[in-house]
Amino acid sequence: MHSRLSAYVSDTTPGRGALRTARSWLHSDAPSRSLNGLWCFRLSPTAQVAEDFADERFDDSDWDSIPVPSHWVLQGDGAYGRPIYTNVQFPFPIDPPHVPDENPSGDYRRHFDMPADWSAAERVVLRFDGVESLFRLWVNGDEIGSASGSRLAHEFDVTSSVHPGDNVVAVRVHQWSAASYVEDQDQWWLPGIFRDVTVIARPGGGIEDVWLRTGFENGHGRVETEVTADAAAFPVTLRLPELGIEQVWATPADVAPFDVDRVEPWSAEQPRLYDVTVSTATERITMRAGFRTVEIRGDQFLVNGRRVVFHGMNRHEAHPERGRVFDEKHAREDLARMKRFNVNAIRTSHYPPHPRLLDLADELGLWVILECDLETHGFDKLDWVGNPSDDPAWREAYLDRIHRTVERDKNHPSIVIWSLGNEAGTGSNLAAMSAWVHARDAGRPVHYEGDHAGEYTDIYSRMYASVLETEQIGTDGSRSTLLNCTPAQGARQRTKPFLLCEYAHAMGNGPGALDQYEALVHEHPRLHGGFVWEWRDHGILATAPDGTPYYAYGGDFGEVVHDGNFVMDGMLLSNDVPTPSLHEYKAVVQPVRFTFDGDGVAITNLRHSADTSDLRFRWRVEHDGTPLDSGDMEVPVLAAGDSARVPLPRITVSQVSETWLTIDAVLAAGTAWASDGHVIATAQLDRSARRPAPGVRPRTSWRQSDGTLKLGIAEFIDGSLVRLAGRAVAGPGLELFRAPTDNDEGASEAVEESDASVAGVSHAELWRRDGLDRLTSRRMSVKRTAEALQTIDKVSAANSALSVTVESVWSLEGDGLELRVEIEPSSGWPTVWPRIGIRFDLPDGAAPVDGAEWFGLGPLESYPDSLRAARTGRFSSTVRDLSVDYARPQETGHRSQLRQLALTSAGTELLRIVTLPDSYGRRPGFTLSRHTPQQIAQAGHSFELPDSTTSHLIIDAAQHGLGSRACGPDVWPEFSLRPEARTIRLRIAAG
Repeated sequence: MHSRLSAYVSDTTPGRGALRTARSWLHSDAPSRSLNGLWCFRLSPTAQVAEDFADERFDDSDWDSIPVPSHWVLQGDGAYGRPIYTNVQFPFPIDPPHVPDENPSGDYRRHFDMPADWSAAERVVLRFDGVESLFRLWVNGDEIGSASGSRLAHEFDVTSSVHPGDNVVAVRVHQWSAASYVEDQDQWWLPGIFRDVTVIARPGGGIEDVWLRTGFENGHGRVETEVTADAAAFPVTLRLPELGIEQVWATPADVAPFDVDRVEPWSAEQPRLYDVTVSTATERITMRAGFRTVEIRGDQFLVNGRRVVFHGMNRHEAHPERGRVFDEKHAREDLARMKRFNVNAIRTSHYPPHPRLLDLADELGLWVILECDLETHGFDKLDWVGNPSDDPAWREAYLDRIHRTVERDKNHPSIVIWSLGNEAGTGSNLAAMSAWVHARDAGRPVHYEGDHAGEYTDIYSRMYASVLETEQIGTDGSRSTLLNCTPAQGARQRTKPFLLCEYAHAMGNGPGALDQYEALVHEHPRLHGGFVWEWRDHGILATAPDGTPYYAYGGDFGEVVHDGNFVMDGMLLSNDVPTPSLHEYKAVVQPVRFTFDGDGVAITNLRHSADTSDLRFRWRVEHDGTPLDSGDMEVPVLAAGDSARVPLPRITVSQVSETWLTIDAVLAAGTAWASDGHVIATAQLDRSARRPAPGVRPRTSWRQSDGTLKLGIAEFIDGSLVRLAGRAVAGPGLELFRAPTDNDEGASEAVEESDASVAGVSHAELWRRDGLDRLTSRRMSVKRTAEALQTIDKVSAANSALSVTVESVWSLEGDGLELRVEIEPSSGWPTVWPRIGIRFDLPDGAAPVDGAEWFGLGPLESYPDSLRAARTGRFSSTVRDLSVDYARPQETGHRSQLRQLALTSAGTELLRIVTLPDSYGRRPGFTLSRHTPQQIAQAGHSFELPDSTTSHLIIDAAQHGLGSRACGPDVWPEFSLRPEARTIRLRIAAG
């Protein structure tokens, strides 16, 4: 039995006994029953377990029960094993096609009742839509077959094994199999029956499959229909009631294309669908057709004759409690949220999703790159030696996977590109997959990023190309890096449309530079946008030892090998909360552009095909963030690609406060994905009267002092601030450290042309090396005049000769208190700094600082290379809500370009701070947190942060950018913070 089983789980073929002809996921009126629900379940630690459980007389009364669909490792509070997260690594020895004997195997059993009238069915089919990774099937004790291909559908003919009344289905699922070598996607390994199980009565004279291939050109549609049915099933009738179409085909030979007049096209912006039925005397199929034509013309990717720009997301199926189990309500909201954030495309990384998701994409309107269930990334460790992609023994498995992918989903108008898979090297098996797709579906191009030489794909695709390289690709591409290519191959790639199938790695706080990529798309037509990695974090809901719930990542389940929090790299947090980066993305890719020009604004419609008749344009004027006036703008309807110049409303400009005009483009009426008034695009114009900042009043007659004194609301001992407005305060101390972001911790080779970056070494490592997280200070002098106090400190770290000189001057200016801090580094600092700021520590006392109100950029956090979503205004927040709860605690909460700040306690103002610009007109930002950067950097999860009795205010003269270095390019040089002299000026008053 051992050798038989080893051969079974190590078989590279896709299985035995399943119907080899895959077909579409159709909505049929043929009788069916869902077998979802509770199944009896037993888990064994190895695959070597007796098969007597498959006998229909087997007593399973002492087994547990488990829901189907589900993953067994997410059930039973750990009783059935734990999840494993890897990105590239295999969680078992690399010994293809073999897997260890320690192979958790789950046995499932359930009864189902088959109606008596089903005995008249021509066939009874049992369908599994997703099982990880290899399963065997028995019905009433008969072994039916086996299958692998976890995210693919498999059907079995069980006609000869079922009977009216009670029937028993038994399934054995092995966590590891040969198939695991080609399912090494960046995700959790989650075994079990995780998609629907359905038993179907196939009628005689029914329809096995339908493919409606639709086209569109100049207002006319075309339908090419492929019907798979026995000749005896004819006549077949196709009805398209809304267009008055009824086609009756008496024989298979009669099925022919037909044209449709006055049809509206389908696009991601206007997802027009038409109800269609295809029927015989015994079965009726309902479908929804969208008319659209996909083509590549030169280096342009077109739908309905117009260039497509993909503002896309890589989307895994992930939920913190269900894993990859589909929930339609959640999925619909997921796609609606994408639409609300101006996302127009999905790459189904890296497998076909639940088929119902594609119905939703058709309905709501999203371009889809449908990706096959294929990745062999772990072979990269071996320099791709033994990679199945070029091994003939795996050819059948590869072809089976793409066959099931295309056949299941071929009817969806949202799918505009087929993708062979991801990060599987290259080889003859991938080329064979592509050849099969080209032969089967000439109406959609083939994508695969790993075809660097462009031998068998239609689109030039790259991951994480830098802004500079992407620009080169957008021009003639002659200076861009073409991996593993001959000059002739490179020249061929440069003739194709270019797509960033992954870019802007959204891990933790980031990414930056989204706007730079977007600008290139509008400048260079062969660039067709890209897909952010990725849509959501994959955290799994877990409980800390003290009972605190949190979202777990790699290593939290005791995995032998894992890839840490690399699975937390989404624009959504695990609990569906949009990150600031998603708001940034929405602002960067907004489909309406505003260009201010004197007393007018040029408005451009950047959409693919929709005009602006669904939008209205609102304006408002604010003085120092306080609303003054508002109204609607008269804007003509703009066709896609058109512009118009519109006069600005009359604006009252204040002489004593800032004057800002804001224009919003909003939905004029509700849609399936947003309510009326939802903001699609926004822009701001500063119309403030220019007012010079007050100069620094020179002071003389400084004399040495013990530094113990009062200046207005400030009290000092030995030159150090101890109280402000009667409450204890410590500071200001120089703060150069920030809790490293995931991008700061990234050691990517993809560094921009900056002498402050080191390939293969993270910024965070350099910061810790230079002691920025453990600075100490030495007071060099304390001086005073009658109305001022000056201290000079030298700040440095142990075992370092590098230093920063900090001069702080407190002075009474009129009836207020001013602080001016001059920060000057010594020469020789070799790397970028995370920040240049000063920190005040505010112990709780009787009135803890728990909130802030500010005038500046907001409402969300912002950084030098992530400012597009920020607007100038007046905002308020609790201290808790100022921070983002990233899966791994890190730098968060910075608000840029601060003008005024009020610290509050239970809504009562405690302190007021006004910032003054430096000599270059630059304003500082602020961060208010319950933990110091050093405390945050020490925590792996939020629940590990210590209890706090102090609020910490950091006023930053500057912050380093975010970049995408966790898996991509470093911070662009313009946004890199090099050690430099900076000035911070504050006016402070009691609340």
